[in-house]
Amino acid sequence: MNKLALYCRIGFEKEVAAEINDKAAERGVFGFARVQENSGLVIFECYQAGEADLLAREIPFNQLIFARQMIVVSDLLQDLNPEDRISPIIEKYRQIAPHFSPLKQSTEIWVETADTNEAKALSAFCRKFTVPLRQALKKEGWLKFKEIKRSGITLHCVFTANNACYVGYSYNNNHSAHFMGIPRLKFPADAPSRSTLKLEEAILTFIPKEDESKRLNENMLGVDLGACPGGWTYQLVRRGLFVYAVDHGKMAASLHDTGRIEHCPEDGFKFQPPKRKQIDWLVCDMVEQPSRIAHLISKWLLNGWCRESIFNLKLPMKKRYQEVRQCLQQLAEELTAQGLIFRLQAKHLYHDREEITVHIQLKNGQAKNGQPKTAV
Repeated sequence: MNKLALYCRIGFEKEVAAEINDKAAERGVFGFARVQENSGLVIFECYQAGEADLLAREIPFNQLIFARQMIVVSDLLQDLNPEDRISPIIEKYRQIAPHFSPLKQSTEIWVETADTNEAKALSAFCRKFTVPLRQALKKEGWLKFKEIKRSGITLHCVFTANNACYVGYSYNNNHSAHFMGIPRLKFPADAPSRSTLKLEEAILTFIPKEDESKRLNENMLGVDLGACPGGWTYQLVRRGLFVYAVDHGKMAASLHDTGRIEHCPEDGFKFQPPKRKQIDWLVCDMVEQPSRIAHLISKWLLNGWCRESIFNLKLPMKKRYQEVRQCLQQLAEELTAQGLIFRLQAKHLYHDREEITVHIQLKNGQAKNGQPKTAV
């Protein structure tokens, strides 16, 4: 099993291929990516046996921007008999069992397909097929654990057609914990816009659940640049923050009714936080060149105007991966040059479209001399 299967949003297969090539090369692993446009799936084939497993363990999944899931898989099983699709799948797992002890710690089987309009027709089949396959795997002595163990693995069957699938596994401590790599979020009926789901998913992705109430609560202040009509402000307010909502456009009346916002009809690029107010959170979903947004966020952090930020970078139609790398590198270099210690994460979230979402948390909040540096 010398291949990785990586899910992504349709149309971003080339970005996934470029990213996995870079991450693999950094670890001395080389191979090639099989890219089919708008398939929502990339297969990266390593030249040496065992290297796909190495990558699945050593590439931190949370450092992959464009991949929704990372799975070690076998060659594609094709022409499966409709009368017995299970036996070839079980046989494939039997072949690796003597050489792969973690199989004994398998916790679940996910029968999946890529997230495309065409593949959605397979979803009903996958759901129906899961139950008999799970029973067969348990008879073989796998899937023994009733609870998901971080030290275990999840088994996957990735169907590309109802008679063809990849068989594999992912590590529970280094994968997406969501089926198909997609968090299932419900749109709040009282939210001003569907963009609210982008920030909700970002918070769930970047902030450990046990830390959320410490880092987002009623004792904190937030700023939302380009806030109208209030989809992102809504997520901060519902967590108790008081928010300065910056936009020339109108905010939803329901947000004003909370008493937890102050509408600032200003240009997001010119706005500065009120004096003697320490802003805990800066969020931004403005439609602007990604390099300009990156510089804006850098200015806020270098000036000591905020401690933590989530923002979106709208991507160009071409060279999207290169643009992302350049913006993140620019941001990291500017903060590092001023002595700031920070955590930087980025992800192409399910609710994103032609954009990625970035999270930065300052670890020390100030430059080395104890005073915030001035940015222009």
